[in-house]
Amino acid sequence: MGNYKKGKMSSHSRLVWSSEEGDLRKKSSGPQSVSKPPDEQSVYLHRETHGRGGKVVTLVKGLELSESDMSALAKRLKQACGSGGSIKNGEIEIQGEHRQKIAEILRGLGYRVKIAGG
Repeated sequence: MGNYKKGKMSSHSRLVWSSEEGDLRKKSSGPQSVSKPPDEQSVYLHRETHGRGGKVVTLVKGLELSESDMSALAKRLKQACGSGGSIKNGEIEIQGEHRQKIAEILRGLGYRVKIAGG
């Protein structure tokens, strides 16, 4: 009775509302409403070139921050690296290879940092 869609669900369909649980879209992963303290978080730094025309991007993954805290941290990292970037899918993307510099900044803020990849 929880979902109003009758019949067979296709493989591309996704239940987004249920009378028992309400709006399921609000329970998806992504920016948190409240940030966890830095000392309770492990952050992973990745280097990626796939699908970017050979250009390197540094990804900051594993952050559990509110939307405003995520934006503030992204701005700080972009300024420190002198580079552009964005926030996509709850991850901060910084243009260029900046894992060491970002690791130093995040450790200074109290995060546990792990550098992934080669």
